[in-house]
Amino acid sequence: MMTLEPVRPISSSPSPGALTLVTGATGFLGSHLVRTLVARGLGPVRAMQSSPPPAWLSELGVEVLRGSVTSPEDVARALEGVGQIYHLAGQVSMKPADAHRMYQIHVDGTRIVCRAAAEAGVRRIVMSSTSGTIAVSKRADAGLDESSPAPVDLIARWPYYASKLYQEETARRACRDKVELVMLNPSLLLGPGDDRLSSTRTVLQFLGREIAMTPPGGLNFVDARDVADTFVTAMERGTPGERYLLGAVNWSFAEYFARLERMTKVPGPRLKGRGNVTLWAAHAQAALYKQLGRTAPIDPAAVEMASHYWYFESTKAARELGFLPRDAAETLHDTVRYIRDNFLGGHQALSRAG
Repeated sequence: MMTLEPVRPISSSPSPGALTLVTGATGFLGSHLVRTLVARGLGPVRAMQSSPPPAWLSELGVEVLRGSVTSPEDVARALEGVGQIYHLAGQVSMKPADAHRMYQIHVDGTRIVCRAAAEAGVRRIVMSSTSGTIAVSKRADAGLDESSPAPVDLIARWPYYASKLYQEETARRACRDKVELVMLNPSLLLGPGDDRLSSTRTVLQFLGREIAMTPPGGLNFVDARDVADTFVTAMERGTPGERYLLGAVNWSFAEYFARLERMTKVPGPRLKGRGNVTLWAAHAQAALYKQLGRTAPIDPAAVEMASHYWYFESTKAARELGFLPRDAAETLHDTVRYIRDNFLGGHQALSRAG
């Protein structure tokens, strides 16, 4: 198992004696955030966990409370003695069948957390959303930022992003002037530690040569470790009512796969998607796999999203929160190493990655 790097101390601290509650503490981002809080002495920390907690939480001295953000009773118990909340609980899925569950967690759960926080006198909530509620376009030069209108015509067809957009609006209404709300909108999270492959599955699929065609769009990604650091900063000095886009680099998928190929020596896809060809091919593949009683390695919805551009700049976060992401090549390298060590058993093709 790859050891996560130590974090640097900062001067901020929560209110004396107040607990810090983290929802979604064992997710990709949450696990980095909890380790950051503990390493910097920003405790005590309580994690709200619906599933059996991993051993590392208790080993770090984190208090674990079993419960769900969709239960008002569980949330009320979790907020006893809490002064601030990092609200990261969520589910990432591109499956239409998961739309209802994502709405329950992202929208209903957020409403419950925010209302309970107001009643309990919680000072501030820093909530995780996604850049996909703002920064997705059919054009590479759209120049999107936090002031851009939500691309409802696009994300309405993708349940995950639609539920996150509703989550943002729900949080604003539920918190109003009773709880300070700061929202962070990171792009695709990469880096080490994604043991559920919630964000890094595409890298694994690349390494397994499951991606047959390069989609025509582009992505933005950011290191989960840098995002965790920025969550702590946002708790200290983020502007209430504001949201901040967090991203490191804008790359076309052609550039992204080319970088992975040079780094890993694994050949990238040789076919280049044009127009709707990539999407048609994905649907044809999915239909064939369905006839065989199997699940296609690439979901057509993911291919459709990859035909768009998820580009933006993090100027506002840099100015107000001091956001300065590490070099994208370092993030990609660490992602590859983590997947090699934990999912591919140190696959020979990746040994040259370092």
